[in-house]
Amino acid sequence: MKFQDLGLDPQLVKAVEEIGYEEPTDIQATTIPLIRAGRDVFGQSSTGSGKTAAFGLPILERIQHKGRIQVLVLVPTRELCEQVAQEFVKFSKYKSVKILAVYGGVGIGQQIKNLKDTDVVIGTPGRILDHINRRTLDLQNIKFLVLDEADKMFDMGFVRDIRKIIQYVPKARQTLLFSATISSDIIHLAKNYMVNPEKVKAEEYVQTGKLKQIYHNVTVGDKFSLLVHLLAQEKPTVAVVFCATRKRVNSVEKNLKKYTSVLAIHGGLTQSKRNSIMDLVKSGEVNVLVATDVAARGIDIKTVTHVFNYDVPKTSKDYVHRIGRTARAGETGKAITLLCPEDHENFRHVLADSDIDVAEQQDFQRLQFEVIRTDRQRFNHRRFSNNRGSARHSNNRRWR
Repeated sequence: MKFQDLGLDPQLVKAVEEIGYEEPTDIQATTIPLIRAGRDVFGQSSTGSGKTAAFGLPILERIQHKGRIQVLVLVPTRELCEQVAQEFVKFSKYKSVKILAVYGGVGIGQQIKNLKDTDVVIGTPGRILDHINRRTLDLQNIKFLVLDEADKMFDMGFVRDIRKIIQYVPKARQTLLFSATISSDIIHLAKNYMVNPEKVKAEEYVQTGKLKQIYHNVTVGDKFSLLVHLLAQEKPTVAVVFCATRKRVNSVEKNLKKYTSVLAIHGGLTQSKRNSIMDLVKSGEVNVLVATDVAARGIDIKTVTHVFNYDVPKTSKDYVHRIGRTARAGETGKAITLLCPEDHENFRHVLADSDIDVAEQQDFQRLQFEVIRTDRQRFNHRRFSNNRGSARHSNNRRWR
């Protein structure tokens, strides 16, 4: 099947073909006809399944530039917001519609100005609600409401924001919801805010037959040394190393710089900095990206060959999202977990839904790992040292 077989506007088909899309994915072939027919759609599909085109193409077909917001797409993270907006811009190359990404972490002034002449808004719930409260966002003309990666938005605590936002959207609209996993909260949302939705479940875009999953037993003290050894051994085109916290991300990045080209990405960085980092990775100038789960959500780097779990995620769902960064669109990939005794509880949750093989024991050089102190820790350390010095002098005076 080709995209023109779906009956889409020839302008959209031309843009899609120029991007390099040849045949629609499973979710696209199933969902596009339903949306074109005016149905609400409740789709279960993983990251990388092509769902942005699945809802973006039929939506763009139905709108023209009118200088007022007709489409609202809610996404969980800034990275995904940028990614979806960029995809919409590519799809609408031959249509005169205006697309705007709206998220926090950047100045709001330019967003307010651009909202006055925009057709499609892709935004994070917090910033969208901020604009609503400021009365700088008018949702009275919304024809399409899309909830993308709804499960992650719920995990991040956006459920109340989403419900508040929906109150400002006309009831006479088409609602599209996409989620990698289905929970009771998501089912409740669908029942309350969708009209007889058509349920669609896409085939997994990450092909497990092409994804090798292994874990290495290692002590906490040797985890970094093993990571350096494996990076040298595996020679990834691009590797994503997942850590549990921003502090861990920064420490691993700083130490890895002695051995490879690496950058870190997490929520503590400005959006412009995060964008520049992604550009360097996509251009091939950097081949290792150390990231937190939240910051990596929505990252789409087609050259990722390896995913490393430096810290084991707490849930099976988070593990699936991580490994979904590789072995996509028919390519092979490898997911490697560094398992120390402190990770065993989390790993049991992961193993409940994933088949992961134990790796052969490795011989590797033990390397020094420098722990980065935060500014607060440095201050407390200096204060503690000064207090100890004061107490020592005081005692000396006392016993003289």
